[in-house]
Amino acid sequence: MTAAPPPPPTGRELSSPPTDGISNLRFSNHSDHLLVSSWDKSVRLYDASADALRGEFMHGGAVLDCCFHDDTSGFSASADHTVRRLVFNNNREDILGKHDAPVRCVEYSYATGWLKIVIVRICDRVSFVCTCQTLLHGQITALSLPPIYSYWASQVITGSWDKTIKCWDPRGANGQERSLVGTYAQPERVYSLSLVGNRVVVATAGRHVNVYDLRNMSQPEQRRESSLKYQTRCVRCYPNGTGYALSSVEGRVAMEFFDLSEAGQSKKYAFKCHRKSEAGRDIVYPVNAIAFHPIYGTFATGGCDGYVNVWDGNNKKRLYQYTKYPTSVAALSFSRDGRLLAVASSYTYEEGDKPHEPDAIFVRSVNEVEVKPKPKVLPNPAT
Repeated sequence: MTAAPPPPPTGRELSSPPTDGISNLRFSNHSDHLLVSSWDKSVRLYDASADALRGEFMHGGAVLDCCFHDDTSGFSASADHTVRRLVFNNNREDILGKHDAPVRCVEYSYATGWLKIVIVRICDRVSFVCTCQTLLHGQITALSLPPIYSYWASQVITGSWDKTIKCWDPRGANGQERSLVGTYAQPERVYSLSLVGNRVVVATAGRHVNVYDLRNMSQPEQRRESSLKYQTRCVRCYPNGTGYALSSVEGRVAMEFFDLSEAGQSKKYAFKCHRKSEAGRDIVYPVNAIAFHPIYGTFATGGCDGYVNVWDGNNKKRLYQYTKYPTSVAALSFSRDGRLLAVASSYTYEEGDKPHEPDAIFVRSVNEVEVKPKPKVLPNPAT
C-alpha cells in the first residue's frame, strides 16, 4: 500500500477560492465552517475539513469583511454601503441597513444582559430616561421613581469609511429603521474593529483608537492614540479581556492594556516584525492580520512578506515561523479548538498593480509546539 503524501508545508489549499482579493476569513465558533469575504463581491461558506463550498452570496460591491452569526449564517460589510445578514441553509439574505460610505468592518456581539435605567432631571427643566452608566453634565437629580430594567440583546457592530460606527439589532429585517440601535461618530474613517466581552475597540485613520462599553455607547470609555507611528492595519482584543494588539503598515505590533493605572500601562510594549535586511537596507512590510489562539492565548501575525509568525506575548518571544506563502498574508483565523489555522494568501497591492500569485485559502493543522508558550526558565539560585 502506498502511503498518503504528507501535507504541503503551507497547509491544504481549499478548492473554489474567490476570484479576487480576500478581505477576511473567520472560523465558526461551533464547527470547522469557514466564512470568507472577497473583493470579487462574494461571501463564501466552506466546510474547511471537507474542502467543500457550502454556499455563496453575491453583493453589489466588494465585500470588505464578514463574521458569523451562528454556524450557517453571518453578516457582511460591503463597499456598496450595505450591512447584510446571510442565511446559507435557506439561501436568504436581509439588508440590516446602510452606511453613507463603504462598510469596512463588521462584528457580532454575543453579550447580553440587563440594564438598570433611572429617570433624572437636568437643571430642573428636562426629564428623560437614561442608563445609570451614562455620564451627564450639569445639575442632575434623580427622581423618586423606581428604576426600570431593560434587556440588552446581542447586536451587530459595523464600522465605515463614513467616519461612524453603527449598532444593529439583527432581529430587524429588510432595512427597517428599527434594526438600527445607534450611530456613533468617529474622528476618522474606521479601519478595524474588535470585541471582547462588553468592550469594542475601534481603530481609525489618523491613528485614533476608541474603546467603548457596549452597555453605554454614548461616548468612548477611553480615547487613545496608537503608540505606533504609522497607519493602523488591524486591531484584535486579547481573549482574556485585558487589552488589545494593534498592527501597522510599518512592520510593528503594539501590545496595549485597558487598565490605565501606572502599573497597568507599564505592561505595554511594541515590537518589530515582518522585516528583512537586504543589501544593508531594512525592508519593512505591513502587518495585515492578527489572530489569537483560543486555548493558549498566543497569537499569529500575517504580513505582506508572505510569512505567518506565532508569538508568546507574555514572554515577548516568537514561538514559530511557518513556511512562506505565495504572496501577502491578508487574513488569519484559528478554529474554535485551535487545531486548525486558516491563511488567506492574497496580494494586498502594497506595491501597486503588478502580476501576482492567485488568491488562495490554506488550512493547516496546528501542532502544540507551534503555539504553546514555553515555560520560563528561572536562574539557579546562587550557592
